[in-house]
Amino acid sequence: MEPVQSPGDASPLMAQYLAVKHAHPEHLLFYRMGDFYELFFEDAVKAAAALGIALTKRGRHDGGDIPMCGVPVHAAEGYLAKLIRHGFKVAVCEQMEDPAEARKRGSKSVVRRDVVRIITPGTLTEDSLLDARSHNYLAALAQAGGLLGLAWVDISTGDFQVQTIAPSDVAAAFARLSASEILLPDALLQRPELAAALAEWRPRLSALPGARFDSDSAQRRLQSAFGVKALDGFGSFGRAEVAAAGVLVDYLQTTQLGRLPRLEPPRRLAAGALMEIDAATRRNLELTRSLAGDRQGSLLGVIDRTVTSAGARRLAAWLAAPLTDPPVIEARLDMVEAILRDGRLREDLRGSLNRTPDIERALSRLLLGRGGPRDLASLRDGLLSAGLLRRRLGEAGDLPAGLAEARQALGDHGPLTDELGRALAAELPIVTRDGSFIAAGYKAELDELRALRDESRRLVLELEARYRGETAIASLKIRHNNVLGYYVETTAAHIEKLTAGGGFIHRQTMANAARFTTVELGELERRIASAGDKALALEIELFAGLVGLVSAAAETIAAVGAALSLLDVLAGLAELAAEADYCRPRVDDSARFEVAGGRHPVVEAALVSQQAGSFVANDCDLGPRQRLWLVTGPNMAGKSTFLRQNALIAVLAQIGSYVPAKEAHIGVVDRLFSRVGAADDLARGRSTFMVEMVETAAILNQASPKALVILDEIGRGTATFDGLSIAWATLEHLHEVNGCRALFATHYHELVALGARLPALAPHAMRVKEWQGDVVFLHEVAPGAADRSYGIHVAKLAGLPAAAVTRAEEVLATLEQGEQAGALARLADDLPLFAAAPNSARSKGPSAVERALAALEPDQLTPREALEELYRLRRLARGE
Repeated sequence: MEPVQSPGDASPLMAQYLAVKHAHPEHLLFYRMGDFYELFFEDAVKAAAALGIALTKRGRHDGGDIPMCGVPVHAAEGYLAKLIRHGFKVAVCEQMEDPAEARKRGSKSVVRRDVVRIITPGTLTEDSLLDARSHNYLAALAQAGGLLGLAWVDISTGDFQVQTIAPSDVAAAFARLSASEILLPDALLQRPELAAALAEWRPRLSALPGARFDSDSAQRRLQSAFGVKALDGFGSFGRAEVAAAGVLVDYLQTTQLGRLPRLEPPRRLAAGALMEIDAATRRNLELTRSLAGDRQGSLLGVIDRTVTSAGARRLAAWLAAPLTDPPVIEARLDMVEAILRDGRLREDLRGSLNRTPDIERALSRLLLGRGGPRDLASLRDGLLSAGLLRRRLGEAGDLPAGLAEARQALGDHGPLTDELGRALAAELPIVTRDGSFIAAGYKAELDELRALRDESRRLVLELEARYRGETAIASLKIRHNNVLGYYVETTAAHIEKLTAGGGFIHRQTMANAARFTTVELGELERRIASAGDKALALEIELFAGLVGLVSAAAETIAAVGAALSLLDVLAGLAELAAEADYCRPRVDDSARFEVAGGRHPVVEAALVSQQAGSFVANDCDLGPRQRLWLVTGPNMAGKSTFLRQNALIAVLAQIGSYVPAKEAHIGVVDRLFSRVGAADDLARGRSTFMVEMVETAAILNQASPKALVILDEIGRGTATFDGLSIAWATLEHLHEVNGCRALFATHYHELVALGARLPALAPHAMRVKEWQGDVVFLHEVAPGAADRSYGIHVAKLAGLPAAAVTRAEEVLATLEQGEQAGALARLADDLPLFAAAPNSARSKGPSAVERALAALEPDQLTPREALEELYRLRRLARGE
């Protein structure tokens, strides 16, 4: 890296750059120079490597070189997105004046520049930098008064929430939010009880000085931001919650250079309001992402029938945070049921919503000064859709309270939509600087300026035609570029005709052409430029006025956006229920968990899409008398699917969705745990078995009586007796200490014996059928216990060599006959693995194929007979 120079040691340009960089040492500095953003020194080295662009050099006065790279301004968003994904934060330094203004101050004057925005992963608003169907949260974790407070905000929508949180719940909360950026005081990085939670999210952490988390300062910032004297009107917040929320506001003011986005007043999330789901369980159940990291193949990917981006974000947020309050859940189910029963209403709602833009994010961009004409059009179209939906809901008769409130929130925005409709042109540019976005007839003064501009352009064509006639040069053209402005161009063969007189002033000579100007052309150019500049300035002024109208109605527009997203989610869930034959669950505060004909939503959807048959439904009753099911059976029989489907049914029920079953009665689950499958965590020095034990420990330490636990094959990653002992103790602990509802799948059939002394333990098994030496998996769950695991059969299906399969059968038979230790010693002494298949074959005598081959007389066969014999031998080999 080049040594950082002081401004006095550099050229005026580099002195300016270094002064700006000094104020933003932790950010990559996008330094505007004409049509490019340039990066220098170490910033250039880092950016070039991350973006895959050329790293060049710039000479300096002392003879050294400065590393540099650059990206075009018009394509900057794509490069910014890439840098943000690599974890960088970027300060954007713009030219604050026209270069012509700088030149007036002297030939060595530098264009005035300043940072206009700091871009970080949690402060994005542009559609090109965001996933339209996912929230982009900025979170903060703070400590005060011995407690931890967590706050999070999505500045692209204004959603702002806080909660008090225990250290043991931090990891689960981070997994729920999946925040793009997490702020915390540097002191928290040293707390041992948070080490595991923070380690997993380290790439997204931004440690700040502890002084920025002072709760008193935070309270003043919040009061100032929301224009109130006290926060009591928003809720009763603890000091830690205030500290976390206040640092978010402070961070936003810093990154947005004092321009705070529109934020909803902070809402406090009460303790126990959500089903707690830790990161391992979310991953194992594939709630929002499959194990491959894709949306496709996840529960969210299967149930999402939303037709708007805002609706998709709300559904994802619901799925990440299932509720625990039965009345609220039932209220959601009432709304879904109302839309489900009225098929015509559902069709009309989804049709209108499908044409509705994302007004939440459009509003945020406009209020932050980053919006354009198309964002105004999005608001216009979204508010028009809201009016149609309001009328349609009014025609639907009696509505559940939630739908009636949503209808009311849609409001009437006729004056604003009328104004935007008159003001905006049919074809709109992305940015205001391109102009031509105000409709003709909206402003008489603008129409006059445009007419003058367009008339001047017609005069250019007339002047070109006159010059051609006067010079007799048919190829003469009047053209324009940003350097010369308007100029007369002719080929090299006609240069003498223009230099001989006629008022043509030479400007530039090229290989095959020459360029000239005239006094008349210069005057015309000034008229065109003046009219065009004035027209654009007036358009920008009118745009600001329209944004002012939007700003005045910002809160009601935000309420419309929330209502639209709610309707989209509800209509989507109703569509899902109708399409996939889901039922309405009953959710209450009981300890019941009764599912009749339950199905795995993701597996069922895959079978339907692949036309691979129907899903085998199964019942599950985890009532108080049998709250712990011990599920045995072979691999591939469907144990893991059965475990997962019941967990997913609980999640769907508690977000207020219909569920894949004939009937379902779910007593609220306050915590959901899943230990299904595991992998090494090599980065943290953990083996597969260690990961399994860490997850199991979390379950046994945290599961409450209202929890639901699914455990699959605990103890399989170690010695047989060790694993059996751990599984045994885990089962007893769940029954006696945790007292929770649980599904426990295992291959340790010895655990079935516990049913005699654990009254709430109910053994169940996956049914199989043996047929002509093969095993048929029925995928049905029935009371009882499996007597075999059929592991060798599964190994055979997986393609193990025949010799290995035969030897495995021999070993199994020996082990099943008597005392295990002696049997193992005899088997080790024998060690006939590679002779197993041949010996076995010889002991049974020649096979049918061998006997047929021995009886053949090849010399007596015609070609046709030989071919027929080959086919006969093949049938014999296949056992046909």
